[in-house]
Amino acid sequence: MRSSTPRQLLALSCTALIAHPALAEPKREEMIVTANRIERPLSTIPNTVTVINKADLDQQLAISNDLSTVLGNLIPSFSPSRQKMTNAGESLRGRKPLYMIDGVPQSNPLRNGGRDGRTIDPVVIERVEVLHGANAIHGLGAAGGIINLITRRPGDELEQSIRFDTAFQTEDLGESADYGVTYSVANRIGQADVLASLTYRESGILYDANGEVIGADNTQGDTMDSRTLNGFFKGGYSWGEQRVELTVNRFDIKGNNEWVSVAGDVSEDIPSSAEKGTLPGEGARNRVTTLSLAYSHDDFFSQHLRVQAFDQDFEATYGAEATPLATFQDPAYGPDLLDQSQNNSEKRGVKVTLSKDEVAGLPVNLVYGIDLLRDETWQALIQTGRSWVPESEYENIAPYLQAEYTGIDKVVLTSGVRHERSTLSVDDFTTLASYGSQFVEGGEPDFSETLYNLGGTYQATEQWRVFANYAEAFSMPDVGRVLRGINTPDESVEDFLDLKPILTENSEIGVEFQNEQLSAQLTYFTSDSDFGQRLQRGADGVYTVKREKTEVDGIEFRLDWQASNTDSFGLRYANTKGKYDSDGDNKVDSDLDGTNIAPDRLNLSWSHQWSYGIQSRLQINRLLDREVRDENKQVTNRFNGYTTMDLSLSLPAFGGTISAGIQNLTDKDYYTYYSQSSPNDLRNFKGIGRSYTLSYQRSF
Repeated sequence: MRSSTPRQLLALSCTALIAHPALAEPKREEMIVTANRIERPLSTIPNTVTVINKADLDQQLAISNDLSTVLGNLIPSFSPSRQKMTNAGESLRGRKPLYMIDGVPQSNPLRNGGRDGRTIDPVVIERVEVLHGANAIHGLGAAGGIINLITRRPGDELEQSIRFDTAFQTEDLGESADYGVTYSVANRIGQADVLASLTYRESGILYDANGEVIGADNTQGDTMDSRTLNGFFKGGYSWGEQRVELTVNRFDIKGNNEWVSVAGDVSEDIPSSAEKGTLPGEGARNRVTTLSLAYSHDDFFSQHLRVQAFDQDFEATYGAEATPLATFQDPAYGPDLLDQSQNNSEKRGVKVTLSKDEVAGLPVNLVYGIDLLRDETWQALIQTGRSWVPESEYENIAPYLQAEYTGIDKVVLTSGVRHERSTLSVDDFTTLASYGSQFVEGGEPDFSETLYNLGGTYQATEQWRVFANYAEAFSMPDVGRVLRGINTPDESVEDFLDLKPILTENSEIGVEFQNEQLSAQLTYFTSDSDFGQRLQRGADGVYTVKREKTEVDGIEFRLDWQASNTDSFGLRYANTKGKYDSDGDNKVDSDLDGTNIAPDRLNLSWSHQWSYGIQSRLQINRLLDREVRDENKQVTNRFNGYTTMDLSLSLPAFGGTISAGIQNLTDKDYYTYYSQSSPNDLRNFKGIGRSYTLSYQRSF
C-alpha cells in the first residue's frame, strides 16, 4: 500500500497556500502545456520534461522517419525502436507511456496491441513534449509518462509547402527505395485560419550490415514493404477572448503482403530473413481517425476555460503467418486453420480545464476541471468471424484540482488531487478452443481511486535549480490479454483479480544548471506498483499479462554545451533497473527483461554550423550490455550492447532546404534490443545497416 507521507505533505502544502501572501512573478521563458493542462514556464514544473522542438525534430527526420527512433535518439530512458510497425515492448522509465496528439489520447490500455506510436506521420508534428514518469494529469495510461505530439499551426499569411523525401540502401536501390511526398497549405483570413496537409509514402525493403534482407514481421506488422497515407486538417476561428478549433487526422499504414518471413535460428546465430511471396489474408495495417473540437475562453468569469471533445476510431489489423498459429486452432474449422486478428477501439471523451491565477489576490494559481472517457475495445479474428477478446466497455469520470503556490521567494510548490471512478462492462463470453473453450460469466466491476501529486522547485541562483515530486498514475491492465487467456473454468469478470487497476507511484528529485553556454540536468527516480503488470511470452509466441509487484529506479542525465557560435555538443545518459516479484511473497526478486524495460544508454552528439547556412549533426548511440537474472541470481538472458552512429546535413538550396542523412554510418552489424531480449527464431531480427536519406522542402 502507499505510504501516508505524501498525503501528509499534501495537506501541509495546501495549508501553506493560504499562509504566505507574497507573490513571486515567474520569468517568461519556454512554455509547455503537457505537464499542467495549461501553459506554464518550464522552470516552474517539478518534473523531468523533454521538449523536442521543430529544429531538433527536423534533424532527426533527416535520418529516419520512425518516431520511436527519434524518441530514443533524444531520450535515452526510452526503449530502442523495434524498427517495426508494432512498438510493443517500447517503454519510458520501464513502463508504458501515454501517447497523445494535441492532448487526445492515442494509447489503448484495454487491449494494448503496441500500435499507439503509429497514428500520425511525423512530418505533421511541430514539436514533442515528453513528461517523464507516472502521473495522472491527463488520465488513464500514463504509467511511464506522457508523449504529447503537438501538431503544426497555421501562420499569419498564405503559405504552401511541398516536401519530397527518399531513402535507400546500396544493396538494392530498387527494392530498398522509400518515396514520400507531403503537400500542405495554410492561411489566415480575418479571424479564421486553416491548415491542411496530405502525406503519401511508399516504403521498401531493409537490409542489415551484411547485405541480407531483414526479417519481415508478417503478423505484428512491418513498416518495410508498406504504404502510408496521412490526411490532416486544422481549422480555427477566433473572436474576442474566444476561439474554436477543429482538428481531423486520418492515418493509414498497410503492409503490401509481398514478402514472407523466413525463420532464423537463435542457437546457430542465424538471423530471420524474408523472401518474395504471397501471404494469406490481409496485410498488417493501422487505420486511425482522430477528431478533436476545442473551445477556449480567456476571460470566462475571470478564468481561462478550455473544453476539448474528441473521438477516435482505432483499427489495428495483424497479418497472418504462412504457417498456422496454435492459438487460433479449433477442431470446428478443420486442421491447419489460418486466421488473423484485429484490435478495435472506439474512444470518446471530453476534457474540461479551468484555470485561475492569483485566487482572491493570493499567490495561488488553480487548475481544475473534469475528464470524461468512454472506451469500447474488442479483438476479432477476421477470417473466421470469431471473437478473441470480447467487447469491453470502459467508462470513466475524473474530477481534479491542481494548485500552485508562488508566495515564497524562488520557490514554486505544487499539489494536486484527482479522483477516478470507472466501470468496466463485459458480457458473457467463451474463450477460444486453444484455451479450453472456457465459459466466462460477464459483469460490471467498478473501481475508484483518489490520486495525489506533490512537488516543488527551488531556484537557488540564476543558474541552479532543484526540483522534486511525487505523483501517482491510474491505469487498467491489458484487459484484452487477461480475458482472452482465461483457461480455467467457472471464472467471472465481476471478481477476476487480474482485472484490478494498476496504481503506479513515481518519485523523483533533480538538479539543473543553466547559463549562456551550458545546460545540464541530473534526475534520480523511482517507480513502484504493488500490483503491476509484466509481459511474458509463451511457447506459441503469444504474450500474456502477469500481475505482480514491480519496482523500477534509475537516473537520467543530460548536458548541452554551446562551445562556440558554430559548435554545440550534447550528452544524454540513462541507467534504469527494474525487478518484479516472481513468487508472490510481496518482495521483488527477479530482473525485468528487455520487453519490459530499456537498456542503459549513452547518446552523444555534435552539431556544427558551417558557412552558407549549412548545418550538420553527428550522433552516437551506445546501448550497454545487460544481464537478466531470476530469483536464484541465475542469468536468464544476456543483451550484447552495440554502438551506432548517424549523420545529418541540411543546406539552403533552390529556394528551399535540402537535407541528407546516413543512418548507421559505420554499418554496424547487430541484433536489435527486442530480438535479443525475447529470443525467437521467427523474430531474430538484425538491425538496419547503413542507409541513406535525402529530402527537399520548400515553402512558397
